[in-house]
Amino acid sequence: MFSRPTAARLTAVVAAAVLPLGVALTPTPTTPAATADPAGPAARAAHPAYTATIRTTTHGIPHITADSFGSLGFGSGYAAAQASICTLADTLVTARGQRSKWFGPDGRYNDQVTLDASNLQVDAFVHDLHQRHVVEKLLASKVRGPGRQARAMVKGYTAGVNKYLATVGPDGVTDPRCHGARYLLQKARPIDLWYGVYLANLLASSGVFVKEIVDATPPSPSDPGVPVPAASSVDREQLLKHLGRDPESPFGSNATAIGGAASTTGRGMLLGNPHFPWRGRYHFTQQQLTIPGRYDVAGASLIGSPVVNIGWNKDVAWSHTVSTAYRFTPYEYRLAGPTTYVTDAGPQELSRDVVHVTVKKADGSLGTVAEDLYRTPQGFVLDAPDVLMPWTPASVWALRDANGEQLRTIDTFLDMGKARNVRDLLHRQDAAGGMPWVNTTAADRFGDALYADHSVVPNVPDSLAEACMTPTGRVLDQVAGLPGLDGTRADSSCAWQKDADAERPGIFGPKNLPMEVRRDWVMNANDSYWLPNPKQPIEGYAGIIGCERCERTMRTRMVSHYVLDRLASGKKESPASLRGHEHENRVMAGEVMRANGDLDTLCSETGETEACQALHDWDGHSNIGSRGYAIFEEFIARLPAQGVWLTPFEANDPLNTPRDLDVANPQLIQAMSDAIQALRDKHVPFDAPWGSLQVAGDRGAPAIPLGGGTGDAAGNANALASRWAAQNADHYRPITYGSSHIQAVAFLGHGRVDARTILTYGQSEDPTNPWSSDQTRMFAHKSWVHFAFTPAQIARALLTRLVVHS
Repeated sequence: MFSRPTAARLTAVVAAAVLPLGVALTPTPTTPAATADPAGPAARAAHPAYTATIRTTTHGIPHITADSFGSLGFGSGYAAAQASICTLADTLVTARGQRSKWFGPDGRYNDQVTLDASNLQVDAFVHDLHQRHVVEKLLASKVRGPGRQARAMVKGYTAGVNKYLATVGPDGVTDPRCHGARYLLQKARPIDLWYGVYLANLLASSGVFVKEIVDATPPSPSDPGVPVPAASSVDREQLLKHLGRDPESPFGSNATAIGGAASTTGRGMLLGNPHFPWRGRYHFTQQQLTIPGRYDVAGASLIGSPVVNIGWNKDVAWSHTVSTAYRFTPYEYRLAGPTTYVTDAGPQELSRDVVHVTVKKADGSLGTVAEDLYRTPQGFVLDAPDVLMPWTPASVWALRDANGEQLRTIDTFLDMGKARNVRDLLHRQDAAGGMPWVNTTAADRFGDALYADHSVVPNVPDSLAEACMTPTGRVLDQVAGLPGLDGTRADSSCAWQKDADAERPGIFGPKNLPMEVRRDWVMNANDSYWLPNPKQPIEGYAGIIGCERCERTMRTRMVSHYVLDRLASGKKESPASLRGHEHENRVMAGEVMRANGDLDTLCSETGETEACQALHDWDGHSNIGSRGYAIFEEFIARLPAQGVWLTPFEANDPLNTPRDLDVANPQLIQAMSDAIQALRDKHVPFDAPWGSLQVAGDRGAPAIPLGGGTGDAAGNANALASRWAAQNADHYRPITYGSSHIQAVAFLGHGRVDARTILTYGQSEDPTNPWSSDQTRMFAHKSWVHFAFTPAQIARALLTRLVVHS
């Protein structure tokens, strides 16, 4: 555990962290009254529109206090700009459709999750949204648009970003990524941020298909078309990959909620670990938002979010995991011509919109490029053969996107922060109707634990899917669980249905969405809703939400077994034991494969005695000091899709099957041989400590050794991955994805909250800032931040106090 720094050390760190930002502060770790006010007395006398106080505690965490939601957003925007101005500005440039203007049309935009397209493709997509005033229309809607407090937060947030940039100027930004960038001169507008929020909502739906939407063109008369494939001939993993659900690069998280019956405190506890990118649009910063007497919530927010997305208040703590539910349905339309489609009301012409994108040319001057996009009343047309949706002379596909029809996400997270218990939390989530693509797992002071997938899901019950699937749409459903519907009847008998309890038409209401409240425990690790607790499977819901009685990943089994094994030992979960699971670094697949000596037997078949001895001596964990684990990681990456296990999955024993490694399978023997050879080719010693191979890889990070490893396949709950790594690329595995804002929250007696957190890549994305990698080092040492939540705790941990005015 790291020792508490002295006042002198705090002063030195704060001076380094804050003064380069261009705001004069007097660091006062023991004097909370010290205040810097860059706006000056004249601004105070003019009754500014916004005023917020930002108290910064250890590790650069801002605690923002204001007397209104607008001012709270103002402080949040200012603090977010301090921590992540380059990514925040990049998010606003993207939301304006200006990537090609500033970065060139051929540059790539990779959100590190599902979208990897050229700047021109992204801009064309966004320009079409702007040209049709999609977000403006949602803002004008009383049903689908945001409420008053959410609007105030967004308006204040953009004002806070502008205030920060006006204070330091582009040349005062210390992050080398955007230091002096001219696009920082463009003021943030609320509409820019709303478009950014809207695009984030589309992450698991239309955003997956930006390239296929922008590049869709009518087929030529000589196009032979594509026959309907047999389900058995479709490569399921490739199909899922192109649907944004790559089994090799999953987008996910873990969350475990302990109820009073299984906790030593008799109250609720939560361990949440979202597995998100360590760079870019979808990384977190931490904050606390307080309106005294009205609102008080802490946790983490994605870049561009003025509200806490994952966090806690004095009574409830919650986290999120990506849900298996689909957010869209594809509609297949029969064609009577290249752009004429058939409906039960007669033939119709596809809508064609032409957008003009400003682009930066090779000589630095600006030009314009025209792109066209096609639509039906249901949504964008796409040409996507990789997901069985080509545009052929016979048919064309379009997507209806449930998250494209709402702008209620900020309201949802804002209102969850007001919750009094887990049932109230879910009620507020349902009333807002804007949880875009995640499950919710929560615990409360009163000992209840909640799991729910009450996210935005198209209202397509199985009966509707069965009546409306086209032949190719049925193959999509059989292979990937996505029903492809008949566009001929998209506005009649195959239209999405309405639930009386839904926040708006076209999505499932709460009664048709899965949830469970228990007094012992629940969890989710990105498998479907079916098994939050093995004692009470959830069944009877629509297939578009997820599968039932289906195999769990090794990561799900590990997260569940942490609790099951603790309870089986006769002990309840304590605050220390629950947060300890985060860093146990057990490897579920290794435990299963080692049963009966199977892994050793399999390895011996390769004849690789030195490597097999290292694998035999492996301690079964993915700790920094674990030796031989690299062999297992390489082996897991090469497992065949079939033939691994002798005992198959059994729905009546889902957390212990499949099991029993098929040691005689020549494919497995070859996979082990190839794994060993891969390490030999990379000059990696078989018994190398894992921490010498796996290191931090986010921008500017030192090569800090890290524990944890592959999630779903290996069964690490502390899931880490290396994707598109540039930093420390000379190391075997530089980490750019996985465990991110980890929070362990326990409710105690007398109204107390024990909140421990780690933001694995640090609060500041600026590599020159001392808060850039301090928490990474703590994460490596299995340490926690004692998050200051009460006024007294904040006062003890205080580094600076800043009052900002508009």
